[in-house]
Amino acid sequence: MALLHISEPGQSLVSRQQKRAVGIDLGTTNSLIASVQSGVAKTVPDHDGQVILPSVVHYGDEVVVGYQAKVKATTDSRNTIVSVKRLMGRGVDDVKTLGNVMPFDFVNADKGMPFIRTVMGDVSPVQVSAEILTVLRQRGEEALGGSLSGAVITVPAYFDDAQRQATKDAARLAGINVLRLLNEPTAAAVAYGLDQGGEGVIAVFDLGGGTFDLSILRLNKGVFEVLATGGDTALGGDDFDHAVARWLLEQAGIAETSLTPERLRTVLQIACDAKEVLTADSVASVNFEGWSGELSRTVFNALVDPLIDRTLQAFKRALRDAKLNMSDIGEVVMVGGSTRVLRVRRRVAELANKEPLTSIDPDQVVAVGAALQADILVGNQSADEMLLLDVIPLSLGLETMGGAMEKVVYRNTTIPVVKAQEFTTYKDGQTAISIHVLQGERELIADNRSLARFTLNGLPAMPAGQTRILVTFQIDADGLLSVSARERSSGIETAVQVKPSYGLSDDEIVQMIRDSFDYAATDKDARLLLDQQVEADRILEAVNIALVKDGDRLLNSEERTQLETAMQTLMEVRKGRDARAIKTHIEQLAQASDEFAARRMDDGVRAALSGHFVDEFEG
Repeated sequence: MALLHISEPGQSLVSRQQKRAVGIDLGTTNSLIASVQSGVAKTVPDHDGQVILPSVVHYGDEVVVGYQAKVKATTDSRNTIVSVKRLMGRGVDDVKTLGNVMPFDFVNADKGMPFIRTVMGDVSPVQVSAEILTVLRQRGEEALGGSLSGAVITVPAYFDDAQRQATKDAARLAGINVLRLLNEPTAAAVAYGLDQGGEGVIAVFDLGGGTFDLSILRLNKGVFEVLATGGDTALGGDDFDHAVARWLLEQAGIAETSLTPERLRTVLQIACDAKEVLTADSVASVNFEGWSGELSRTVFNALVDPLIDRTLQAFKRALRDAKLNMSDIGEVVMVGGSTRVLRVRRRVAELANKEPLTSIDPDQVVAVGAALQADILVGNQSADEMLLLDVIPLSLGLETMGGAMEKVVYRNTTIPVVKAQEFTTYKDGQTAISIHVLQGERELIADNRSLARFTLNGLPAMPAGQTRILVTFQIDADGLLSVSARERSSGIETAVQVKPSYGLSDDEIVQMIRDSFDYAATDKDARLLLDQQVEADRILEAVNIALVKDGDRLLNSEERTQLETAMQTLMEVRKGRDARAIKTHIEQLAQASDEFAARRMDDGVRAALSGHFVDEFEG
């Protein structure tokens, strides 16, 4: 029976069609994608049911993203890019301030952006992030059944213009239409506020793997107004891991400077595992290169307290900026995987004099909020249902004579916004003026960040101080800036869109997008081959471990020979580039090992039941 879609006369069916929109949380440690389906915002899982995609990219024979790349971090760390978000929008000199936390070979580039040397060539943070976003886009398209209309991508509230532009460049390179960049704490407030119907002032405490954001928001009848922001784009769970790793190395008597990148990545993973254990247990066992010991929760707390202190200081600064007291805060919402650390929750509770809210999954809430906003921006829901009023994280201004910075748009100003200020010439007969756009809170330009320079030529030759030049700053909803300058009497005008030097040029992005289409078929074949090679390695390792442990007990010599022959055949085929042949021999090895696996299972059950009576397990 056919089903008909009936509409009222004069009404278009097109208006009923839901556009495919997603929210993307591009995180330092993990990334997620979410969408609104049947009126409910939820994260989108991969084929294995995992909603989290590790923000890890490995460059080897092919590019691998996610869990498969993560396992390479301890064996091929220089070609396995982790925590790339920390590099977004940073210059080569900026990277040096991060300390020895990134075991990569950085290459200077003309644009000032740090490229990373890999076996597949030099790659920028923008390109690495684009690989992660591409996987998420493909996941979203598969789940929603077609190309995406657009995406809301979240960024830390404290991301500056360069970091935001780099994020947009990465999305464009990944083939994503960015509807809006949304501050991560604001996204969390969207999800939390809509679910709970809350009103009043809340603080969103967002501590992820590599960044920390603190936002003070006022919720009132669907309006989310950001009153103040604070944070640190180089502080997160990664730093907790480094604190534990340094303690472990000190206990083991190993100098950190003596570690290879692979050994450093190994000890960091051990530290991360211990941190996670201490969320539930009071003591965690740690072992590294022959040294064994225990890390107590008390010692762990002492190690991370200085880092937590930095988050609490940012909390207090944001309150001062919002002209509020702690007693004005109705609730504190915890966001980000690192807020699972009990010490973090306890210290925040002590400062706020109330237990923080942890009922929403801290890993997923940001993506869910972004999905809700994306659904509105593409027109699936009425924009009247929600209004977001974000703010800029740092002041914007101009250089004046003597090297001072004149602020035009102050930090925590609600965006989008347009602000103008009048300036004049310094010398008699001056016919041009150089305009230097800056970002920061300091008084001298040397202490602030340079964003752009441009020149207004053709000014009428007038005495100093007589020329009137109106400089206008326009900031869009993404926090991106355009600056124009106009001389009032002559009408001469010039403008610049502030695109920081760390982003890719338009030509480079177009070329990379063109390459992605030109090599689409080749890339697809390469991915299929890689998937089968990974699966071959997995089953070969599993069968080999089983043979070493139980082969002599559970197999006769003929059976073992047959199994080893099947393994050897798969190993040889795996070296080739025929994905179909590899898949066939994987299935043959699986079939050949089925009886062995069944015997091991039966043997394990017998061992578990040994010394017990059946009636012990009844009822």
